[in-house]
Amino acid sequence: MSAHPEPLSSPVPVAEAERHDDAPAVQALVLAAFGPGRFAKTAERVREASSIAAGFVVRRGTAILGSVRLWTIRIGDEDALFLGPIAVDAAARNAGLGQAMVEACVTWSRTAGASGILLVGDAPWFGRSGFVPVAGVSLPGPVDVGRLMWLSLDGSSPAGAVRGVRA
Repeated sequence: MSAHPEPLSSPVPVAEAERHDDAPAVQALVLAAFGPGRFAKTAERVREASSIAAGFVVRRGTAILGSVRLWTIRIGDEDALFLGPIAVDAAARNAGLGQAMVEACVTWSRTAGASGILLVGDAPWFGRSGFVPVAGVSLPGPVDVGRLMWLSLDGSSPAGAVRGVRA
């Protein structure tokens, strides 16, 4: 018996809204994917100061194979969302779960009327979803500026310091 659930058999993973009782499984998945080193990252400082705006998971039966969250932030004087982390169970990687969850985040953000989504990530991977490198934005700690990405949902281009917002 494997310690991980079997990968999805469906060719198209479906991301659904995270439920309140999913939190322990999501936390365990994120810890397994990133280890304790994630707590040292600047992106974690942003999340610690923010409220969760929305979360999405991919399930197989009762097991959560993937998770992602959107967080409330301000960039300068503008409200926005911060995406991450994206965590996928090791046995389910390369099955499209990450892309399905990013698409769910973008759809939700458009519906919510958000100005855009900021993240720290791989430009070629997130570029497939329309994210582009952004300049003029600073996080509360060190970050590789080449990995700072923005998806404008209203035509805006953010500028200024990023800070978390508690709802």
